[in-house]
Amino acid sequence: MEIFLGLLIIAIGAFCQSSSYVPINRIKQWSWESYWIVQGVFAWLLFPLLGALLAVPQGASLFEVYAEHPTDTLLTIFFGVLWGVGGLTFGLSMRYLGVALGQSIALGTCAGLGTILTPVFTGKTDSLTAPVIVGVVITLIGIAIIGIAGAMKSSSLSEEEKKKAVKDFNFTKGIIVALLAGFMSACFAIGLGFGENLSWASTNPIFKTLPATFMVTLGGFLTNAVYCFYQNSKNKTWGDYKKTSLYVNNILFCALAGVLWYSQFFGLSLGKGFLAGSTVLLAFSWCILMALNVTFSNVWGIILKEWKGCSVKTIVVLSAGLLVLIISSFLPQLLG
Repeated sequence: MEIFLGLLIIAIGAFCQSSSYVPINRIKQWSWESYWIVQGVFAWLLFPLLGALLAVPQGASLFEVYAEHPTDTLLTIFFGVLWGVGGLTFGLSMRYLGVALGQSIALGTCAGLGTILTPVFTGKTDSLTAPVIVGVVITLIGIAIIGIAGAMKSSSLSEEEKKKAVKDFNFTKGIIVALLAGFMSACFAIGLGFGENLSWASTNPIFKTLPATFMVTLGGFLTNAVYCFYQNSKNKTWGDYKKTSLYVNNILFCALAGVLWYSQFFGLSLGKGFLAGSTVLLAFSWCILMALNVTFSNVWGIILKEWKGCSVKTIVVLSAGLLVLIISSFLPQLLG
């Protein structure tokens, strides 16, 4: 029962993350760089900080745990900075491929590499058991099937239909950017791996990874802030922040996008607390989260009519890929 509850919590977090780009469509008269960094204040600073505070025992201080483990803290922030690059290119992948296909390719790459590379970088390769490896392979097969559906979509629609579904649709450029985004986004998992010691022995297991999550998102915020402020200067969009009449609407939807995005990692921490009895699922939890993110992002892609006009065959292939991803989420437990 606890394992089912843990997977359910992770699934809820994944659904929230996949929904986080919907509120952004309600932001008015701000350039991309302006609303991206404002939602980042909520997604990568405010909510992760509040989450991390839940892990602090009474009488302790959050920052003392960082001071006690300076090397682990710096490495966690460093991989967060690298993950920030993935976050930037992640947005571009959706610009060129749409929410469904962009998230599928980027998150699929992130799922596999994050699960495999984290124990390799942290020296804990004993967690790479056969069931975990099989789970990663099945996940990547599911992503590949969805990629095939995307290629079928690209070849079957006219340029006008592609642009109608996704304004800047470019399959080749989008695939390259999505793969880069997935590779760099895997650094989030690696950062969490290096941040395992950033907690207290008395910390509730469901909050255990939240202080490390805050350090990773802090690093990502730094990367995004540098880029977004550069774009503000380059595009002369500093005036966006002076449009005070838009603050209530835009900050509200940025905050909503931020809390929905952060929910995936809050849910991952809570879910892992309930998966403590399964070492296989603990090692595979990152891949589970990413696979579910892909699944729900494609659900949103269907809702947003990004697959409208595709043939029945394309939709069947897409559905097969989603089914494989769902199976991959619990297969390692069955094999273990």
